[in-house]
Amino acid sequence: MNDLKINSDDNLQTRTKQYALRVIKLVSSLPKTTVSIAIKRQLIRSGTSVAANTRAAFRGRSKKEYRAKLGIVVEEADESLFWMELLVEGKIISQNKLSDLMEETNALISIFVSLLKKKE
Repeated sequence: MNDLKINSDDNLQTRTKQYALRVIKLVSSLPKTTVSIAIKRQLIRSGTSVAANTRAAFRGRSKKEYRAKLGIVVEEADESLFWMELLVEGKIISQNKLSDLMEETNALISIFVSLLKKKE
């Protein structure tokens, strides 16, 4: 049973690292306008923070630290979604180009919220 949890943790760490790489690719593809540059900075910070804080959560020294890091993951993923919504609604990038990444963001938020709600 413990091996299952370790594999699940590893899978989430891998998944969020892939997510961060997708965010990096997205940010690299955005135009070099004043608005895009401002959003790029915010999105790269929040999007990569999802992976960094996931890693930190699973290496946490206590349940309290674990839960705190998971809370940060949820906040950063939600913020990333916000910046992606601005990119679409501001007509900087099409919904079609971002739909998969936005769906993954929502999926990650759901996963981490459910982990936070678990009683351990």
